[in-house]
Amino acid sequence: MNQFGEGEQAKICLDIMQKTGAHLELSLAKDQGLSIMVSGKLEAVMKARKEIVARLQTQASATVAIPKEHHRFVIGKNGEKLQDLELKTATKIQIPRPDDPSNQIKITGTKEGIEKARHEILLISAEQDKRAVERLDVEKVYHPFIAGPYNKLVSELMQDTGTRINIPPPSVNKTEIVFTGEKEQLAQAVARVKKIYEEKKKKTTTIAVEVKKSQHKYVIGPKGNSLQEILEKTGVSVEIPPTDSSSETVILRGEPEKLGQALTEVYAKANSFTVSSVSAPSWLHRFIIGKKGQNLAKITQQMPKVHIEFTEGEDKITLEGPTEDVNVAQEQIEVMVKDLINRMDYAEINVDHKFHRHLIGKNGANINRIKDLYKVSVRIPPDNEKSNLIRIEGDPQGVQQAKKELLELASRMENERTKDLIIEQKFHRTIIGQKGERIREIREKFPEVIINFPDPAHKSDIVQLRGPKNEVEKCTKYMQKMVADLVENSFSISVPIFKQFHKNIIGKGGANIKKVRELIREESNTKIDLPAENSNSETIVITGKRANCEAARHRILAIQKELANITEVEVSIPSKLHNSLIGTKGRFIRSIMEECGGVHIHFPTEGSGSDTVTIRGPAQDVEKAKKQLLHLAEEKQTKSYTVDLRAKPEYHKFLIGKGGGNIRKVRDNTGARIIFPTSEDKDQELITIMGTEEAVKEAQKELEALIKNLDNVVEDSMAVDPKHHRHFVIRRGQVLREIADEYGGVMVSFPRSGTQSDKVTLKGAKDCVEAAKKRIQEIIEDLEAQVTIECTIPQKFHRSIMGPKGSRIQQITRDYGVQIKFPDREENPAPVAEPAVQENGEDGGEGKDGKDADPSSPKKCDIIIISGRREKCEAAKEALQALVPVTIEVEVPFDLHRYIIGQKGSGIRKMMDEFEVNIQVPAPELQSDIITITGLATNLDRAKVGLLERVKELQAEQEDRALRSFKLTVTVDPKYHPKIIGRKGAVITQIRTEHEVNIQFPDKDDETQAQDQITITGYEKNAEAARDAIMKIVGELEQMVSEDVTLDHRVHARIIGARGKAIRKIMDEFKVDIRFPQSGAPDPNCVTVTGLPENVEEAIDHILNLEEEYLADVVDNEAMQVYMKPSSHEESKAPSKGFVVRDAPWATVNNEKAPDMSSSEDFPSFGAQVAPKTLPWGPKR
Repeated sequence: MNQFGEGEQAKICLDIMQKTGAHLELSLAKDQGLSIMVSGKLEAVMKARKEIVARLQTQASATVAIPKEHHRFVIGKNGEKLQDLELKTATKIQIPRPDDPSNQIKITGTKEGIEKARHEILLISAEQDKRAVERLDVEKVYHPFIAGPYNKLVSELMQDTGTRINIPPPSVNKTEIVFTGEKEQLAQAVARVKKIYEEKKKKTTTIAVEVKKSQHKYVIGPKGNSLQEILEKTGVSVEIPPTDSSSETVILRGEPEKLGQALTEVYAKANSFTVSSVSAPSWLHRFIIGKKGQNLAKITQQMPKVHIEFTEGEDKITLEGPTEDVNVAQEQIEVMVKDLINRMDYAEINVDHKFHRHLIGKNGANINRIKDLYKVSVRIPPDNEKSNLIRIEGDPQGVQQAKKELLELASRMENERTKDLIIEQKFHRTIIGQKGERIREIREKFPEVIINFPDPAHKSDIVQLRGPKNEVEKCTKYMQKMVADLVENSFSISVPIFKQFHKNIIGKGGANIKKVRELIREESNTKIDLPAENSNSETIVITGKRANCEAARHRILAIQKELANITEVEVSIPSKLHNSLIGTKGRFIRSIMEECGGVHIHFPTEGSGSDTVTIRGPAQDVEKAKKQLLHLAEEKQTKSYTVDLRAKPEYHKFLIGKGGGNIRKVRDNTGARIIFPTSEDKDQELITIMGTEEAVKEAQKELEALIKNLDNVVEDSMAVDPKHHRHFVIRRGQVLREIADEYGGVMVSFPRSGTQSDKVTLKGAKDCVEAAKKRIQEIIEDLEAQVTIECTIPQKFHRSIMGPKGSRIQQITRDYGVQIKFPDREENPAPVAEPAVQENGEDGGEGKDGKDADPSSPKKCDIIIISGRREKCEAAKEALQALVPVTIEVEVPFDLHRYIIGQKGSGIRKMMDEFEVNIQVPAPELQSDIITITGLATNLDRAKVGLLERVKELQAEQEDRALRSFKLTVTVDPKYHPKIIGRKGAVITQIRTEHEVNIQFPDKDDETQAQDQITITGYEKNAEAARDAIMKIVGELEQMVSEDVTLDHRVHARIIGARGKAIRKIMDEFKVDIRFPQSGAPDPNCVTVTGLPENVEEAIDHILNLEEEYLADVVDNEAMQVYMKPSSHEESKAPSKGFVVRDAPWATVNNEKAPDMSSSEDFPSFGAQVAPKTLPWGPKR
């Protein structure tokens, strides 16, 4: 990867190689030019070339204008032509969008590439042009004579003839010149070009001279200007070999007498530039360049033709350009270098690279502070160099101070302590906090300690702390305490809830358990996670502090017990036996739980010392589990013995037998306990036998014999009537799959359909084959004994009977081993006349088979067909009939119906979900009290009780509403209303809240309302208390008096104060209300004071004193105004003389007159004059 050395160019080349797949070779010429050799597949080379040009060569841009309608021909089909053109010319071509009116195409790339692209685009446009096109083949060497210096000749020609002439640029190796235009004018242009060509061909001759390759660029000049200059002066064309050629021969072509002058010009141009160098230590280069190239810009601006080059790692600066300019620039740089050497210094220090990033600090904070403080530059090597050398450059004093500080920092880091803290990775995110808030707090608390968390992908628990020893210790203790709290609060226990009772306990969408969760969270401060609705899990996870989790667990179990009628018993078993009873990963205890109907067995936590084991579940299963557990514990205590056996997993079902029959027989015979692996166990072949040694050995012997027989594969056959074959192979052979699962993977092969053979082949373990044959025989007997019965249930109930996704029907077919077929739905049932009532089960006896059958006979769409054994069909029929919904009516007062329905039907929906029934409320226009409930008979009673309870609640609410709506009217003079309401309604709000009443004041705008009536609504007792509170305020107000006092309006603002602060203070102090006149009042000096008589007098005295004091100030100010200079805004009212801006765009030769600022024509008004804003407390002082 290091084939290109260091630097930016190397990185770019590597990147291009990886992107395009081309191979790149770099070489540096003597003139510091970089040559790149590209090899590989054509497509890859073209792509690489384009990338190199775009990223390494100096980019220029140009525009070419062609008619908008020709743009699509440049783009080509699917943009292919444009891509091809960009690749060929190594440029980027931007074509304006169709909605952009511009016809300018922008080309970006090298000068050479731009010329090529421009030529190609113009050619494409010329081809598409509807006018005549002619191509003239002219030798490339004569093109400059046709174009003329700076393209003047060809431009004149195009202007004279109105023809577009496209000459390929020097870099494009094409000889034909393309003419586009009107036929006659085009012919003129072609003739003139031919004439120039033939004339030059006859008159011109050539001379070849050798010019150093490095000087060719000076002969060419910037953008080829020097060549054009020679052509203009002498009429001689100078041909320079291409840059990729090693030739140094320059050819001059022109008339013989002009060649000598041209040659002189060529050598003058070649030698007009010189290359010089200045010695300067490489570390000083960036100071010479200056910040963002400022220092260098001063030189280059004065002498733009001088090229200054700094070579990294070399102690010299190269200058290239016109000799005079180079000498001046050299002198300036030498002065600069001398000055910098005198002023600047550098120092190098060695600091272990592992400390470098800490010296830099977060986002460069430390190093930037040192740089700014000491005005130095600090160069720290990148991490990948693994270098210890740090270089400091700048002012000698600053360098020494920065060196000292950096060494001190490094020394401190070497003396720092690094400590690894083991914190479980699951806590890392919590400690860091959302958006790093918590870790930021810790870092602020311990700013000298650096805390590093491992990358989450590394799954590491090690958190690294580094810093001064004491600080690291303090931080460690703080974080350990934090982790201890997290551990304490993250204790979790799982509470299993029986699957069959989930519906009752969780409720619809978790409604019941959500209530429980809220209650428990308040009581015990824990987090409760419910299993997802579609999950098979039956555990609730409680997270929090251990004690709180235990409390929450007891609470949930109590609720489950109450809801589901669960029995709980406690059994005392010595704690030392607990682990052996639980077994590896809970295998033994799980087998007991599964065998006893899924009871839950809870052992006390390890180390608690408790002997109490809790068994919870339905009473019968709990008793069974208790016996087994005690028996097992007894065995363990007396003499426990365990043996492991191995058998193929497909044999396990056969060994266990249907409903556990086979294994129960072995257990009863031997008294040993046999445990099979569950689906979660890794080892699916392991069977464990435990019990007394004698019992285990006997059971082992029996099982080994069974397994041995199973390993003995035999092939047998039996005869099965072909009419029954379909039953076994339908539904992709489901019956056969069930037989294979149950009987040790026995293979059963039925003959192919259509062969009429009755031979069925069985292959597998001998015992399995025999058992499978027996099972097939049983199935055949069932099929032989199969009957079909009809069950008539009206079609409208079929959907309800099927249940969600047919779940109820599937359950019945599984429970009774029958097949149930529902009839097709009747699309448009014809209206049927009401059937006549039959008495004593007699029918009319008229033609049963006739079309005019008894109208009471069941309709075809109501008949459900059940197939299976007769006794099972009858049982299934009863089960189906039990699912037919029944309807009952409940009388509920009509006025309560809307409350039962609830907002947007939420109330009635909740009851329907809770009781699993349909509740029908009559339409409002019927004014009926009857509500109908439809559902299963078992649910109807519960629903009826629930509905009646809701009615009682609503009636109680109605009675309460009636009591709350007691109204009381109080007569109060309207002048007191604002005082009763209080500031921002504070007084009345307090009365409303305190007495829980609603108080309504009369509407001022409503003339029909009595303006002195205040209405109070609420409980009678509360309304009376509120009335008394209002009357008390009125009593106090009636004792008050109002007095008017004359106060000079000029002091009002002073008395009121900023934002009324001063007047409020006076009102609070004297317990009075003071009202000032509004603007425009008849008497602007009249102020009203209201309150108790003695308070009013005191307040009036106080404000009169203030008036006297403030009035003296007012008089003094007015006297001073006479001698004061008028304010600036008054001065500005004087008419302005205006002003004149000379040579402004609007100025004309004859009009030098200034605009008249008082003229409405020159300065029109933008609207009515705005009145000055009046402040609420008088004029602003």
